[in-house]
Amino acid sequence: MTVPDIDWFEERAAIAEHDGGLSRSRAEDLAARTQGFRDAEAYWQWLADYVVNRKVP
Repeated sequence: MTVPDIDWFEERAAIAEHDGGLSRSRAEDLAARTQGFRDAEAYWQWLADYVVNRKVP
């Protein structure tokens, strides 16, 4: 897996929240799934592991 695009994630979540009327949590889950993650929690955990280990998991 490649490093997720954080800017794209934030933009997609903001659009889904604002234009789609989703809660922030649901919007982040949607944005995470479009990048191949189970949900936003898995997305953020992957990024945290990447930062700590400095390599793609």
